[in-house]
Amino acid sequence: MDLQGKVAVVTGSGRGLGLAYAQALAAAGAAVVVNDVDKDAVDAAVASITSRGGTATGVAAAVGDSEAARRLVDAAVEEFGRLDVLVTNAGILRDRVLWKMTDEDFDDVVRVHLRGTFTCARAAAIRMREQGTGGRLVLISSPAGQRGNFGQTNYAAAKAGIVAMARTWAMELGRAGITVNAVVPVAATEMTRTIPAFAPLIEESERTGEPLPDWLRKDEGLGTVEDVAGLITFLASDDSDGVTGQAIGIGGDRLALWAHPKEKAVAFADGGWSGDAIAAAWPDGVGAEPETYGIPAPQAPEA
Repeated sequence: MDLQGKVAVVTGSGRGLGLAYAQALAAAGAAVVVNDVDKDAVDAAVASITSRGGTATGVAAAVGDSEAARRLVDAAVEEFGRLDVLVTNAGILRDRVLWKMTDEDFDDVVRVHLRGTFTCARAAAIRMREQGTGGRLVLISSPAGQRGNFGQTNYAAAKAGIVAMARTWAMELGRAGITVNAVVPVAATEMTRTIPAFAPLIEESERTGEPLPDWLRKDEGLGTVEDVAGLITFLASDDSDGVTGQAIGIGGDRLALWAHPKEKAVAFADGGWSGDAIAAAWPDGVGAEPETYGIPAPQAPEA
């Protein structure tokens, strides 16, 4: 993948998935603006890129407000002359069940994930439209946003909103040649370690030094952070021209296209539906095959 001449901003790229994205973009030839709330993490990430011959600069800032977004775009333009790619990866977790989640738990997560994606994408879109040469917005979502996840009211809602914004912005920015896609990654990170279904498997792999089992990499799509980076470089490249408005999953050995929400079953009643009519028709009609919810627990193949 050739990204020579392109300039990318990656939020939350001091460690984990974001760092893997930034390193992969730089390895493909892009100049990268690294961002994290932790300055030491920013400096280390920049050093990890430049020591390998890549080009990078860093901005320590907590995404969420417009000023942080402006600083990131300004850094790209002042250091490298333009902005071609934005990857909105920054995120935090404040996991609690509904009845224990505080206002602050909810607001903090929504501010970083959802509002941070909005403010950064808005600033990037303004710059890209001014340049007049198109661009790429790559928004990082999560399986929790697609299916829900226990204890993650705030996170799941924000990640679902990010996919909705990708679909909306794909329409709004299409004429400017700016593509917008949501990535739904699955990888062994500090965040996925909090998911009960995955935590024991990740911990065992780290304890033994053995790779995650083949069935997990394929059936569940769970692998390393580096396994996700190829999709980011593809979506940042000219090869992805025309790919927009999509939610694309990746992890381990698995690449997938998530379906957009759509009506699964439909029934009609002349004059409309009363509560009693719905109750009578539901079990064998529209409600005969209800949708699942939540992230399924990994199922190891039988020996």
